Parts: sequence; structure tokens; C-alpha cells
Amino acid sequence: MSEQLNPPEAEQAEMPPPAREPVFNLPPVVLAVIAICAAVFMLQQYVLNDTQQTTLLYDGAFIPVLYTGQYGFDWFLFTRPFTYAFMHGGFAHIAINMVWLAAFGSPLANRLGALWFALFFAVTGLASVALFWAVHPYGEAPLVGASGAISGMMGAAARFGFRTDRSTGRAAFAGPVLPIAIVLRLRGVVIFLAMWMIINLATGLLGFVPGMDGQIAWEAHIGGFVAGFFGLRWFDRRWQAPDWETAGRHT
Repeated sequence: MSEQLNPPEAEQAEMPPPAREPVFNLPPVVLAVIAICAAVFMLQQYVLNDTQQTTLLYDGAFIPVLYTGQYGFDWFLFTRPFTYAFMHGGFAHIAINMVWLAAFGSPLANRLGALWFALFFAVTGLASVALFWAVHPYGEAPLVGASGAISGMMGAAARFGFRTDRSTGRAAFAGPVLPIAIVLRLRGVVIFLAMWMIINLATGLLGFVPGMDGQIAWEAHIGGFVAGFFGLRWFDRRWQAPDWETAGRHT
């Protein structure tokens, strides 16, 4: 025996079941970067012997002195400025970087898309080592870690004024890329920029952070941040002219 439904009940019966919330609500490209970093770290810590670890560090990390022309040519000169970002010096180093990558990288990846996010990651990482090399051209200590590119994501977040849109179920930076003059008038953004700069200068003066091995490459952080802050518009393909730029135009 069938039962007739009144209109509200019929509409409710026809609605599809709600989609299940994913356990890891992160964009695939961000998960891929985290997975690569974790795999390389596990390889370094639990698979390779001391000689193999040294070889991987030499071939994968960024070593400034190798780019002064005194040590000849090898093909890894082309890859080190990119592969260094997937290597980390300790558990605290990779843990902190991956948390910040998830926090700032996820809304940026949802905004830019996988391809442009990957390009953004590569370019800001390259800018990081460029400034690091300019400051330490004869440095012999290897540089590793994704914090330069992550700093670029922080710079990009500031250009959006930290505005996000969650209407699609995944947080993404929202609105147009703000002009620098407007960004510098936003109190929350200015406080963030000031605190970020103070922390980087403090770690640079101290030379280390408790719980982490080695020195903090604050120069690389600044290089990545500057590239992300000033270069975001080259990667944001969804950008549309805001009202203040279209005001006064007539068709």
C-alpha cells in the first residue's frame, strides 16, 4: 500500500543525501606536497645510511657556494633551487612547516587551482633561494625546507586581506587582489605583517629556534614573502577588476 506525500515531504524525499565531509579537507595539490615532504623525510631518517644521506643532501639541498662558479658544473645546479623545499632538517622543522602549509596553502590552492598553485610554490621557493644566495654567496651550509614558499603564501594571503569564502565547502581566498595602498590601511593585515617581520628578525638575530636543529634562514623567508606579496596577480587567473578600478568607466 503506497502512501501519498504532501509537497514538503515529497521535496524532502527527492533531495540527495548530504555529501560526506572528507577526513582531510585539503586540496589534492597541498596533500601531494605534504606527502612528498613526508616521504623524503622518512627516507632520510629511516632508510638511507649516512653516506646516502650525505649524497642526497648534497644533490638535493641548496648550497650557495656551488653557484659562485668555483666548483664546476653539474646537472643538479638546475634542480637544487626547487628540490631543497621538499627536504627538512628535523621533525620539528617539517611539522611546523606542514601545519603552516595546510593553513595558508589550502585557501590559496582552492583560489588558484592546482597548476597555478604549483607554479606559485616553485617561483616563491626560487625567490627564497635567490635572496639567500645574494646575502650568502659563499655560504657552504645547505638550505632545506618549504618555509620560503610558505612565506610566499602568507604574502599572498595579505594581498587578499585574509578574506575567505566557504560557500563551496572549501575555504578559498575571496575577492580581488587588493592594491598595496589598501592592504597597508587594513589594521589586521598591518599587525600580521609587523609580527611576521619581528619574528623573522628575532630568529635571525638569535640564529636558532628552540626545538629545531640548525639556523633559521630568515633571508629565504623574506625572499619568498616578497615574491608572493608583489607577484600574486601573475598567478591569480580569476582576478577581476574591483569597483575602485572600474568606477568612472562607461560602456
